[in-house]
Amino acid sequence: MDRRNFLISSAAALSAGSSAFGAASDAVRVAVVGIGGRSRDHIAELIRQPNVEIVAICDPDDSHLAKGQKQIAAADQKAPQNYRDVRKLLEDKTIDAITIAAPNHWHTLMTVWACQAGKDVYVEKPCSYNMFEARQIVAAARKYNRMVQQGSQIRSSVAVQEGVQKMNDGLIGDIYLARALCFKWRNTIGHAAVEAVPAGVDYDLWTGPSPLHQFTHNRFHYNWHWFWDTGNGEIGNQAIHELDVARWGLGVQYPVKISAVGGHFMFDDDQETPNVLNCAYEFDVNGKRRMMECEVRHWMTNGEATVEDRGHNAIGNLFYGSKGYLAVDSYASYKSWLGREQTPGPERREGGDHFANWLDAVRTRKRETLHCDVEEGAISTTLVHLANISYRLGRTLNFDPASYCVTADAEANQMFTRDYRKPFVVPEKV
Repeated sequence: MDRRNFLISSAAALSAGSSAFGAASDAVRVAVVGIGGRSRDHIAELIRQPNVEIVAICDPDDSHLAKGQKQIAAADQKAPQNYRDVRKLLEDKTIDAITIAAPNHWHTLMTVWACQAGKDVYVEKPCSYNMFEARQIVAAARKYNRMVQQGSQIRSSVAVQEGVQKMNDGLIGDIYLARALCFKWRNTIGHAAVEAVPAGVDYDLWTGPSPLHQFTHNRFHYNWHWFWDTGNGEIGNQAIHELDVARWGLGVQYPVKISAVGGHFMFDDDQETPNVLNCAYEFDVNGKRRMMECEVRHWMTNGEATVEDRGHNAIGNLFYGSKGYLAVDSYASYKSWLGREQTPGPERREGGDHFANWLDAVRTRKRETLHCDVEEGAISTTLVHLANISYRLGRTLNFDPASYCVTADAEANQMFTRDYRKPFVVPEKV
């Protein structure tokens, strides 16, 4: 990457801080980057938003670009321009913002480049691949005054917002424990042989910052989640949503102690990341301890409270306090039970529109209105990274938020970053 193409002068950066739109009705020109499974939702959400144009799509796989074009054409929308290389896309000064649904190992670098190019960003969770990137992505958003939202869409649920507010107001008393539940049916990925890179795929671009491996289908579309060089396992795939809600509801930021145990059970296959993981976090809130648990499991399961088993998937949160408990599920609802008798308390079911919230901030330039500003998202991603480091090292970590490091553990701190494959380097100075 020739950074000269993206560095903005002081004067340009200053002007980028103001709104690019003369009125709230002006169309926002958006590009979608990473045209895989999740991008279908990005495209569908953007199409239904008023005064938004999808003017470009980007993916190093031509077959994915074709699928994106087909989806957009089916909605009777104008065909966007195709790009393989996000760097080329970002040279287009008429593009106002991008959404990123690429693999995890690309999230931060694409966001940094976009911020440097004066684009606002909606980036999928987790917004960073590692601890170092969690700081860099926030630094870039702040330096270039960009509206950067992490795709933690539960934050926009009207019902969950209400539930969190009621807990803040004391509905269930002094909250001492939150549980993030991620019981999601996952079958084996089997073994995949090395083979030639498929026609129409720029595998070097797809690999980007991570080490370049010989091509196998298991290291490629979607299954990249289960390899350490490109993904963060199920805790960084689905459980990041529940960790974010748990942290939000507890009213905490960084943990001071982290311990994770688990493994890859049942299957003999290519997967590197655990499919069962139990994580415990301890927080210090003005001298008072609060606890969080995260449970990931991959096979036959049960539901708990109203975190129901839906086709072998039970995904949501439980909060426990001195006066009762409250359950949040991933379908944008909460219920509560109060007192020793567990009398039903307030409840609600109502979703929200995370993309509309981001686009409103893009137009108004009011960062405080974002429901999951990148700084909030980045703190939640550190829960993923610290748990994975604890699991991989096989020991408890004592984290110091002030110094942003694990106390007396050089090996753990070395895992905060990676050796980036040039030229796809997340910069030390954004």
